[in-house]
Amino acid sequence: MKHIIILGDGMADWAVPSLGGKTLLQAAYTPYMDLLARQGRNGRLVTVAPGFHPGSEVANMSVLGYDLPKVYEGRGPLEAASIGVELQPGDMAMRCNLVCIEGDILKNHSAGHITTEEADILVRYLQEQLGDDRIAFYTGVQYRHLLVVKGGDKRIDCTPPHDVPLKPFRPLLVKAQCPDAQPTADLLNDLILRSQELLRHHPLNLRRMAEGKDPANSIWPWSPGYRPQMEPFSNRFPQVRSGAVITAVDLIRGIGHYAGLRRIDVEGATGLYDTNYENKVRAALDALRTDDFVYLHVEASDEAGHEGDIALKIQTIENLDRRAVGPIYEAVKTWAEPVAIAILPDHPTPCQLRTHTAEPVPFLIWRPDIAPDDVQAFDEVSACNGAYGLLKEDQFIKIFMNQI
Repeated sequence: MKHIIILGDGMADWAVPSLGGKTLLQAAYTPYMDLLARQGRNGRLVTVAPGFHPGSEVANMSVLGYDLPKVYEGRGPLEAASIGVELQPGDMAMRCNLVCIEGDILKNHSAGHITTEEADILVRYLQEQLGDDRIAFYTGVQYRHLLVVKGGDKRIDCTPPHDVPLKPFRPLLVKAQCPDAQPTADLLNDLILRSQELLRHHPLNLRRMAEGKDPANSIWPWSPGYRPQMEPFSNRFPQVRSGAVITAVDLIRGIGHYAGLRRIDVEGATGLYDTNYENKVRAALDALRTDDFVYLHVEASDEAGHEGDIALKIQTIENLDRRAVGPIYEAVKTWAEPVAIAILPDHPTPCQLRTHTAEPVPFLIWRPDIAPDDVQAFDEVSACNGAYGLLKEDQFIKIFMNQI
């Protein structure tokens, strides 16, 4: 049996008064997810281990069943793996956002969703001006980039920028957790402030402002770590001779790299509401013909949640159902070799809060021979009555992969 996980990043949400007290999953029209929920079995999954921040890297590693206290090293090393930067002993890698600062306010975490092509110009400029034998900037995707500090001390407190939209940025600068880490914190804060001076009058930002767009006028490094030690997915599940990950997000590609999954690039995959669902589905189906396991990650709902846009988030949920779940189900349901499908978010990103939370997420598992439970729809409330109950740690992936 082959297996595919379809993950709608940040798809779960809270009940919304303007929707009659429904969550966005309840309000959205999702006939295929509801069909699979009726024909499959359902439950809820704790994806954020105690003591961990509810980031996508934490939640996606949990979905795949990795023991976070043993393997977690932050987003930075995952970003590095995704773009082909091999970390050396002592290298500290960090996610480095390009953000928009307005006055003293961190206006948004994405510099107005700057394009990769524009961002590359700024990141190369920062490397020319700030890079040296210890500091290196690398271009990633859109606003998500990489900073590597040789000999950096990861014992620092860094605020994820998507957690603090419209907040003053100075109280959120990097803080040392111990005296030995103070030089690293001072170095990073100096880089942040120097980047603001350099980027403020850069021609690309002047052009963006003239066009009514937010400038990318500061870096924001966060989530530090060293190279993680992750066991390949195929070692844990021998039936997976080969597997693939499909995503527009660097940190998910990095997880795939360390998990030993083949990373598939998809033309038109943006990580936003305009991502090319059709190309991602085509890539997923092609991969299922040759691989035993596919992890299809779609970022759009998470970004809509960070923007607090209820209508857009509902649209992304409906797009996932109509343009990804439906075509995949219709294609594989008659294959000679059966395919198991799991659908879930990694964490909630409530539009009201505009950032991630750690509540359990709903999930469904469907395969041709499964005995259905009584759940009739795929959403946060219905999943509470699912046959699997509340799972944690590696229970979900072991059930999905038929190990328990």
